[in-house]
Amino acid sequence: MGGTATATTTGPRLRADALRNRERILAAAREAFVLYGTDARLDEIARRAGVGNATLYRHFPDREALLIAVLLDVNHRIIDDAHAALEADSDPFEALHRLVLNAAGERVGGLCPMLGGDVDPGDPQLVASNARMHEIVQRLVDRAHASGQLRPDADSGDILVGVARLTSPVPGTDQDDEMLLLRHLQIFVDGLRAPAPGTLPGESRSLADLKEGICRSSRRH
Repeated sequence: MGGTATATTTGPRLRADALRNRERILAAAREAFVLYGTDARLDEIARRAGVGNATLYRHFPDREALLIAVLLDVNHRIIDDAHAALEADSDPFEALHRLVLNAAGERVGGLCPMLGGDVDPGDPQLVASNARMHEIVQRLVDRAHASGQLRPDADSGDILVGVARLTSPVPGTDQDDEMLLLRHLQIFVDGLRAPAPGTLPGESRSLADLKEGICRSSRRH
């Protein structure tokens, strides 16, 4: 995956030790929020990160600040990986496949509940980050369409909603079964290839079409 953001979006550059602590907190928080939801105990997140509670609160004064930081951190890595795929001038469909795997590795479906009321979706940093992420994903999708490798009746919104659903926790299953996730992702990606064996029901959705956001769209269906 791409590198973790080196500092808060608007804050000063952190010292090396403070940066390491911040990265450990974000990694532990993402894991805890996926496993236990947004009510995960902050002291447990600090324990997982190997820092004290005071260190956690020094970086993130409250739960919402931590939730937003986790979402921004995930977006940052997806954006970086997508840019790397574009700059590598690799096979367009394989670049899209890489995007799907990277987004799935972030467990984006498990993070969707964070936008269900715990985080303000209108937060300026989050809005700007989502816009950058949507733009780079659309570029990868457009390139795969232009190459003739991506079925014409699938668009960027279809792909990210699909990944969000596939990475949403399913009660009664082992959420750490990486091989099962990879199996389902491969089935999904193979279904995106052109020529398509059949016609998809309904109309394709781009990210621009999904006004309410990927997470809320995936929960609604």
